[in-house]
Amino acid sequence: MSRAELLLRLTQHRALGGAPREELEWLVAHGEPRAYGVGEVTTRQAQPEEWLLVVLSGRLAIHADRGAGSRKVVEWRGGDVCGLMPYSRGGAPPGDTVAEEPTEALAIHRDRLPVMTRTCPGVTASLVHAMLDRARHFTSSDDHEEKLVALGRLAAGLAHELNNPASAAASSAQRLPQTVAEVEGAARALAASRLTDAQLRAIDRVHALGTRVVRGDAEQPLERADHEEAMAVWLEAHGLAADFADSLADAGIAIAPLDVLALSLDRAALEPALRWIAAGSLLRSLASDIDASTSRVSTLVAAVTRFTYVDRAPTAGSLDVRPGLRDTLAVLASKTRTGPVDVTVDLPADLPRVSGYGGELNQVWFNVIDNALDAVAGPGHVAVTARLERDRVVVRVVDDGPGIPSESVGRIFDPFYTTKAVGAGTGLGLAIARRLVQRHGGEIAVDSRPGRTEFRVSLPALEP
Repeated sequence: MSRAELLLRLTQHRALGGAPREELEWLVAHGEPRAYGVGEVTTRQAQPEEWLLVVLSGRLAIHADRGAGSRKVVEWRGGDVCGLMPYSRGGAPPGDTVAEEPTEALAIHRDRLPVMTRTCPGVTASLVHAMLDRARHFTSSDDHEEKLVALGRLAAGLAHELNNPASAAASSAQRLPQTVAEVEGAARALAASRLTDAQLRAIDRVHALGTRVVRGDAEQPLERADHEEAMAVWLEAHGLAADFADSLADAGIAIAPLDVLALSLDRAALEPALRWIAAGSLLRSLASDIDASTSRVSTLVAAVTRFTYVDRAPTAGSLDVRPGLRDTLAVLASKTRTGPVDVTVDLPADLPRVSGYGGELNQVWFNVIDNALDAVAGPGHVAVTARLERDRVVVRVVDDGPGIPSESVGRIFDPFYTTKAVGAGTGLGLAIARRLVQRHGGEIAVDSRPGRTEFRVSLPALEP
């Protein structure tokens, strides 16, 4: 490509074509024409940018995997500029920059940029505008990517949390028809026995004892096995089948009340009475299990709805941070149940409110608390507290994990920086958390040493 042809193409360039001709001539004189074939890498992910690229034709793109699979982060076509920009810090891109089509560009080396900014103010102004547009694009892309990853973590944890109560409710519901049939059959047999009022009262007294499991006082497994064995021996001693010994044991009824009942009934009436007691106790237990399980599902769904603010417009308002913190712990509950992590929460009732966006603050709480739970290795403790300190509400999340390496503390809020294993984190969570906190006029800080890491989020308090 001749210099005259290159100059002509620069005058027609969408981003730089409006610059003075002498400035474009400077670019032609000090730049290097480049041609990239399909699949050729212009900048590696781990390498800092060295060249400003004025894309004349073709397409360049960056693909990155931030924990949700590889996807295109950004692309540039003819008429765009990319690579190292004036006044930028010159960091490494989030992924390889690859030519997706045969691409032509004019490359300006970083050593020439200081002279360019002094010699070509029009070009520099256009490049700064392009850099700001790119920063906004990356910020939007980062937010979107982190939300996808956070949504994946939330969905995985929620699926685990919902599966347990849903399975328990389904199992109990499947046993209901047979149990109801057993209750009805035993009730008909009892009715045929034509018992006296005194005998019926004796049965009712034992029946009332079969609520212990429903109240949550079930025996330990070994005690339960011993109780069932003793119940089978008792039934056989009274000439009764032992096939429902397990049901009586589940009801938590002791042997002594059965001895009293056996004195009031003959053997023909004793068996249907005991079957009715056992089946009735089991029926109440199943109903209690279904109620507890469905209540747990309802509580989780309500917590997630509040956590995501899915049914509310994204507007700022007066907020109590305590419900958001509790809902965050609720949606992260699967992490505290699958590992030996003790979580304590101390949120005073008189905590002042703050002004902000509930969904954004919940995203902050999620990232900070999730990191704390990940940091605790083996048995450990995470403490979540909130206090009014002067005119600010300060939320602290403290864990007793191994701590953040000293060389990493200063970079922990940098985009794409993570101390987690590859694929376990995007390196965006804390960077986005800091931006969201700053958007609320607050600050986020970290202090860490082996055995104690504290994240502090301080937000301006509204007047009581």
